[in-house]
Amino acid sequence: MDHRAEVREFLMTRRARVEPEQVGLPRGSDRRVPGLRRGEAAGLAGVSVEYYARLERGAISGASRAVLDGIARALLMDDAEREHLYRLASRADAPGRRAPRRERGVLGWRPSASLQWFLDSAGTAAALVGNGRTDLLAWNLLGRALMQEMIDSSTTPTPNFARFIFLEPVARRFYPDWDTAAAVNVAQLRTEAGRNPRDKVLHELVGELCTRSDHFRRLWGRHDVWHHESGTKRYHHPVVGELTLHYDGLDIVGHPGVQLTVLTAEPGSLDYETLQLLGAWSNPEAEPHDHPNTTPPGTAAAASGRRNET
Repeated sequence: MDHRAEVREFLMTRRARVEPEQVGLPRGSDRRVPGLRRGEAAGLAGVSVEYYARLERGAISGASRAVLDGIARALLMDDAEREHLYRLASRADAPGRRAPRRERGVLGWRPSASLQWFLDSAGTAAALVGNGRTDLLAWNLLGRALMQEMIDSSTTPTPNFARFIFLEPVARRFYPDWDTAAAVNVAQLRTEAGRNPRDKVLHELVGELCTRSDHFRRLWGRHDVWHHESGTKRYHHPVVGELTLHYDGLDIVGHPGVQLTVLTAEPGSLDYETLQLLGAWSNPEAEPHDHPNTTPPGTAAAASGRRNET
């Protein structure tokens, strides 16, 4: 990826999305570009128009932390975007620096035995371990049951959320908020590209998806970034139907880019009951008709019926 082009596109897309009214400026009647004018952004950032124009052309090397902070404030960047800007500036200051060894090691990461024991012990929550390329690296029994369609349809040894979302038609049913899921996934990949720009596997994944999915290519061009921290996600599972789960992303210390995601529901809620129903279906110790490879009669209908009663 061309670093100067990356800086240019990131700053231009951030500027284009800020409306004048958001920063206390009049819109006027002769505005020809979306978002802020370059001079307006420069004034809000506290730098000259000439210097800002140079930065927006990709010449970000040597920019001070104060200047970067000013740009981030002017363009209303969130924490993920601010961190991405710092990374871009750091790379420009050290263009020949090799990627840290521990980040290269993520390519072959596998869970330790003790981590897998922990995952397996989480019986009432779905636990998934992934990396910045949105590969699914490890899971517990309930996590596998939740993501069974993605795992079973994977055409690569390691299942990948991006390939599933953009290349598997069933993903549009699995994610009721598919547009949001797609945008977040691409933003995660863009964040990883800023964190680990020499990841050849990531470059190949992005190239594949840009070739095979017009929607991915459009989203990639937006240069959005995102931190996977906490929130809610909606799913439509083929066995238990719809459920909304709370997720929390937990970084695994010593392995940058690898994160444990725990998906839970409030005890006693309908979503909690549905999640436990999924767990019962996936339990290999259960009765034969509850085995993960078969769909228990009436399960989806029962879950749907309980939802219709609320």
